[in-house]
Amino acid sequence: MRIAHIANFYGPTSGGLRTAMHALGKGYVEHGHKVLLVVPGAEDTDELTEFGRRITLRSPVLPLSGGYRMISRLRELRGVLRGFRPDVLEVSDRTTLRSLGGWAASQGVPSVFFSHERADGILAANLPDALGERLPLEAMADWHNRGTARRFTTIVSTTDFAAQEFDRIGVPVERVPLGVDLETFQPARRDDAVRAELAAPDESLILMASRLSSEKRPELAIDAVRILADRGTRLRLVCAGSGALAEQMRARAEGAPIDFLGFVSGRERFATLLASADLVVAPGPIETFGLAALEALASGTPVVVNAASALPEVVADAGIAARGTAEDFADAIEATLARPVSERRDAARARAEQMPWSVTVERMLEIHRGARERIAG
Repeated sequence: MRIAHIANFYGPTSGGLRTAMHALGKGYVEHGHKVLLVVPGAEDTDELTEFGRRITLRSPVLPLSGGYRMISRLRELRGVLRGFRPDVLEVSDRTTLRSLGGWAASQGVPSVFFSHERADGILAANLPDALGERLPLEAMADWHNRGTARRFTTIVSTTDFAAQEFDRIGVPVERVPLGVDLETFQPARRDDAVRAELAAPDESLILMASRLSSEKRPELAIDAVRILADRGTRLRLVCAGSGALAEQMRARAEGAPIDFLGFVSGRERFATLLASADLVVAPGPIETFGLAALEALASGTPVVVNAASALPEVVADAGIAARGTAEDFADAIEATLARPVSERRDAARARAEQMPWSVTVERMLEIHRGARERIAG
């Protein structure tokens, strides 16, 4: 098959979306398929990679997004797709690329929309509270999702949580969990020297690997650590990630045992950080999967997650779900650290081993084959 995957909000500092595109592309290539990725960037490029041919289209930065770009040259994009002649089209975007589902239908090409985030969650997280309280956010999300469903052959969600807003309007959804690279992310990467750089011997090392943006709620982790420090708990929070709220979060953390690394480049370095931490905290309430949390589990590190998100589905009994207050996160962190180290690390790795990328790739290929057969028949 010739598989094209198009996305916005893909860049050097993007996390789960970029990782998922690369992992799927590599898996498709290993199965003998041709792969094209089209993404936004600062300039036009065309390169061959282990995960397929990647074309970058020069695209504008979306204001207040922390540097993310959106493809606006849709005519050129459709020209690229016509030249590639895809057998199936995958789209990871709710904004400028949503019309590609209709284009694919006009070409007789089955299409997949990846629901990487929930429309109702995005609206709630990014609108001012006063405005959000007055607007019918659920109805607005339903209207948007009906339009998306009309355009695409298949809607794919990674968790039940992600699928709920499509279930609500009666749209069938294929549930395909993401996977994890069990070789790159593993407990053996734990490094005492790296840990010593980040925390004192008598401090528990807590890692937050997250974009510093409003929908990720990084202030919950910062405030929880301040609460625990006031209780006399010896710990240090290290924040790995950048974003629009970076300066605001630094100011909020002043005087607390909290450090900021900024964006951590290099998968090996990131994997070492995950394995060397005692616990990872994922405070985002609208996460529809949380790939960094699964990578933490693969590294043998338990995770405290927001109970309102999809992450309880992902971590299962390898972590604790906390309600969305700093006090509850502090209690969950304390409870997790109280478990015997070997017990919590073994449980984390065992959960991750149930979710390799190979399963995700095979499931997506099954969906593509079925859609092509239905269109051909």
